[in-house]
Amino acid sequence: MTPSENAEQLKRVQRYRQLVEQYEALDQGIDELIMRHDGGTESMSQADIATYRDLARRRAEAENAMRLLEKQLGIDAGRPDAAEPARR
Repeated sequence: MTPSENAEQLKRVQRYRQLVEQYEALDQGIDELIMRHDGGTESMSQADIATYRDLARRRAEAENAMRLLEKQLGIDAGRPDAAEPARR
């Protein structure tokens, strides 16, 4: 790999890390909002439902960007065993 290819790969890895952190923060925000409403959306106000939908949309966008970068980086994060060594 050339130095410029290495630099580009490093940028992708850094962006991937940012996206993971963003995804986790949005997911936590969704969880907190749902828990404030007894685990569901039934008792949410219209404002809270709008917030919930916005958080879910942004989380989906972050996940889509993560998946694209995973392909570019050659990461197979969809496999359950991708992060774990094979067990025998």
